[in-house]
Amino acid sequence: MATQGRGTLFDPVLVTDLFNKVKGKSSVAKLANQTPVAFNGNKEFTFSMDSEIDIVAENGAKSHGGITVAPVTIVPIKFEYGARISDEFMYATEEEQINILTAFNDGFSRKVARGLDLAAFHGVNPRTASASAVVNGNDLDHKITSFITYASATADDNLNDAIQAVNTADGDVTGIAMSPAFASAMSAIKVNGARQYPEFAFGGRPDSFHGLGLDVNRTVSDMDVTDAASYSYVGDFANAFKWGYAKEIPLKVIEYGCPDNDTEAGDLQGHNQVYLRAEVYLGWGILLPSSFAKIRTAKG
Repeated sequence: MATQGRGTLFDPVLVTDLFNKVKGKSSVAKLANQTPVAFNGNKEFTFSMDSEIDIVAENGAKSHGGITVAPVTIVPIKFEYGARISDEFMYATEEEQINILTAFNDGFSRKVARGLDLAAFHGVNPRTASASAVVNGNDLDHKITSFITYASATADDNLNDAIQAVNTADGDVTGIAMSPAFASAMSAIKVNGARQYPEFAFGGRPDSFHGLGLDVNRTVSDMDVTDAASYSYVGDFANAFKWGYAKEIPLKVIEYGCPDNDTEAGDLQGHNQVYLRAEVYLGWGILLPSSFAKIRTAKG
């Protein structure tokens, strides 16, 4: 495993800042409400009245209305990131006033944001890009039952159809998460040579669309492990999806042992290395799957 050393990474001059190349953001965090999550998990109850209100005549008999109460459990899942660096590199960073620990934490937060989406949308372990047994189907790809077949030339119609599907299921639409490819398709739609959605042109990434919250994010299409490509999620992110932090563990600098279980890399002290590790526990719950629809390619 390659370990960055002082002499190979920086010129021997004073450096006061780092450019953080780590990319990552979360559509879930932008579109859905954050809620406190207990370390042992939350049990959220969905409540509905199955009938309409009843008008009763004077001295008339009252009829049964009925309610449905169903629990949804939000269980926090551990996300972690760790890396080996040279202990000489750590000393050098302090001498040269490079805030590598702050940069690591910033990069970790971006990776967590991206990881939250990948797990909540597709049910994958972001490190392996394969289905996670820990997530165990608690993701939109597995929960959604309403699908719209994507067609780039009529992407706007796809959105309208997805919204109508949610409305037909007696749900509301508060937000849209779409892939860059879907946003590009929206920008290309023209009528009589005029762009119908110029806000998407030239890489535009609007924060809203016709009054609905919007986020354009690669996490919508990245790492989809189903047999159909994802292009957009439409639904009631504000009310039917909840997420939150259960616990955040500050960055650790580990000086001993083999914390990454890499037998080839060996003991830290034996190789003049330290290990940086950050962890966080995140949980989410899809309270009403019928309040979401997915735009995807047709299965074939």
